[in-house]
Amino acid sequence: MTRFRPCIDLHCGQVKQIVGGTLNESSSDLKTNYVSLQSSSYFAKRYKNNQLTGGHVIMLGPGNEDAAREALSTWPGGLQVGGGINENNAKQWIEDGAEKVIVTSYLFPEAKYSQSRLNAILGALDGDRSKLVIDLSCRKQGDLWVVAMNKWQTLTDMEVNQESLELLGAYCSEFLIHAADNEGLQQGIDEDLVKCLGAWCPRPVTYAGGARSLNDLEKVRELSASRVDLTIGSALDIFGGDGVTFENCVSWNKQREQRDRRYMKCEVAI
Repeated sequence: MTRFRPCIDLHCGQVKQIVGGTLNESSSDLKTNYVSLQSSSYFAKRYKNNQLTGGHVIMLGPGNEDAAREALSTWPGGLQVGGGINENNAKQWIEDGAEKVIVTSYLFPEAKYSQSRLNAILGALDGDRSKLVIDLSCRKQGDLWVVAMNKWQTLTDMEVNQESLELLGAYCSEFLIHAADNEGLQQGIDEDLVKCLGAWCPRPVTYAGGARSLNDLEKVRELSASRVDLTIGSALDIFGGDGVTFENCVSWNKQREQRDRRYMKCEVAI
């Protein structure tokens, strides 16, 4: 079932919404859509009160650990955390309250996929793949999507396709995929990618990038045959956007859950 999933993006210790393609080592290149005056715990509490499970806290660079832990302590076991996750700190983040850890760049030393690193981080989690999310955020290269690391600035040697998703799906419980070229622009989702993810993914997957209205939730549901979830960031009113309200997203989830329950009852009756 497609559902809205929330996020808390952290940069320099603050909750922000950033244009993904501008996130690099140069502060002069950074384009920010929103900087919140609220703490990370404020958003975590709102998500908790509305039972929006599966949301992700992403640390975009150093200096965000305290803010991430603040969010996790507000809703222990209710949020995932990513950004700088490796075999040495993965288990600690779980102990600090994360439901799951999200790993990206660590799997690609020198931009090359490392099976040994994936084995190591899963080993650090005592082999429990239910605690691991693999982030395959990507950039479009011609007709292909290539996994991007290092704040989405460095392309790796891995494509996002059915083969790679099936390979990695054996080691994780779900995927998170940002369309980095769409992230923060509010110019529409990558429809082709969403459709492919619905067809390819052997695990639950959350797509992020470009969502601008409530209609995008319905669009993702239709394109993916209800197999892909959607994160809405910059367009959301709680992040200064005017494309969709947080309350409408919460209501959309509830309505979909009610419809799916009715459908399941009908299936059982038949």
